[in-house]
Amino acid sequence: MAGGAHRTTADGRQGGGAGRAAGIAALVITGLAALVVAGIAAFGAPVAARSGAAPSAAAARGHAAAAGQGGTAPSPVPTFRSVRTYKSVAVPVRLRIPSIGVDTSLVRLGLAPDGSIAAPTRWELAGWYEQGPRPGQPAPAVIAGHVDSRSGPAVFYRLRELPPGARVYVERADGSTIRFRVTESRRVAKSAFPADLVYSPTLQPVLRLVTCGGTFDATTGHYRDNIVVSAEPG
Repeated sequence: MAGGAHRTTADGRQGGGAGRAAGIAALVITGLAALVVAGIAAFGAPVAARSGAAPSAAAARGHAAAAGQGGTAPSPVPTFRSVRTYKSVAVPVRLRIPSIGVDTSLVRLGLAPDGSIAAPTRWELAGWYEQGPRPGQPAPAVIAGHVDSRSGPAVFYRLRELPPGARVYVERADGSTIRFRVTESRRVAKSAFPADLVYSPTLQPVLRLVTCGGTFDATTGHYRDNIVVSAEPG
């Protein structure tokens, strides 16, 4: 992701040139990864880990003291075990968006040192945040990609063009394909990114496609905005 001079056309499209930033190093504001991880925990943590933990040492000492003073130790609080289960799906390996010419294999993305979602290391490939839900599981699955590079458009250069109803296909490692339908596309300032709205847990499968957008800030070497496309199965 390099900085430098950058021109944006009058209608807001990114122009060509060697000074263009390579993409999305700053596409996630502080706290976004924490929200995604929180969403994973809410849906994916084993029941035993959530509800079957042993009592703390302090609580154990309290119970023992009560018994030693002639009292009766309180009965254990009943644990809650959800009967809800979620279908396991294979990992995503390819993304296709025919209406904007996207056909890319998916790399796996982790976290950057600052706690944000790391950007793909190759501008022509999109990446799936592997510590988050898989596409098709209930909760937002995140796929990110660069908008451009020093040499020209990158994988998500035309993401901002996606209209509601456009089809998005995610192919998975087991040979299955899940189809999504775009429901919304928005451009948001990175300084006011609605992380709680975009990445909070949901009960239904949701796909979030994220890249950079807006004007390029030569001082910081990044775009000022993000493009966030939301899609649901259909």
